[in-house]
Amino acid sequence: MEPKFFQIGHIPAALWGLPSERVVVAVHGAQSSKTDIPFRLLAEAFPDRQILSFDLPEHGDRRDDSTLCKPPVCVRELSAVLDYAESRWRDLSLFAVSMGAYFSLLACPGRKLSHAWFLSPVVDMERLTRDMMGWFQISEARLEAEGMIPTPMGQTLYWDDYRYIRSHPVDRWPFPTDILRGAGDTLVAEETVAAFAERFSCRLRTVEGVEHWFHTESDLEALSAWLRETDSG
Repeated sequence: MEPKFFQIGHIPAALWGLPSERVVVAVHGAQSSKTDIPFRLLAEAFPDRQILSFDLPEHGDRRDDSTLCKPPVCVRELSAVLDYAESRWRDLSLFAVSMGAYFSLLACPGRKLSHAWFLSPVVDMERLTRDMMGWFQISEARLEAEGMIPTPMGQTLYWDDYRYIRSHPVDRWPFPTDILRGAGDTLVAEETVAAFAERFSCRLRTVEGVEHWFHTESDLEALSAWLRETDSG
């Protein structure tokens, strides 16, 4: 299945599937794009809905964009995509991967979502940021003094992002939600996802032998099966 490409304002977007009154807004994770393989699988699993994906700053067609992929920017852009979707489709759902889930947690409360699916979600960005600071021996004082510090993971830590994250806790998620994660995910702590799922009554499934990134043939088969089994109809 091939998507149709277009723009939502300045944001490169892709629309998958045949015309429908129902749409799933798909939010990619780090080092990915609007044509991420899970989005193709999503479109195949949900033939009665269209899939609307887009590129976050510094990703996909925006890899050379001067706009940085920072939380307040990404939340604002996701909100613009959601506004676009709400104006054109009767029924709106969400599929978000990794850090895309975090942006969704801030942008979506107050919307009307029929369902949400999270893949390897970052549900506590403050915890993840503190974990990364610990992995690379970066103190709060050093981050504040230097403002930004690149890490060996390819991610850059910013002091203003850390302040934003701490001042925007996730305290509301009122939508029926299914979560899929790998048992070998070392990026997002298992207890963090489990606590989120319990707090907001989400259904959580863990797949053995899978890490944070679902990418092998068996990983993607598990993802496809999960999507079909959790389809809200």
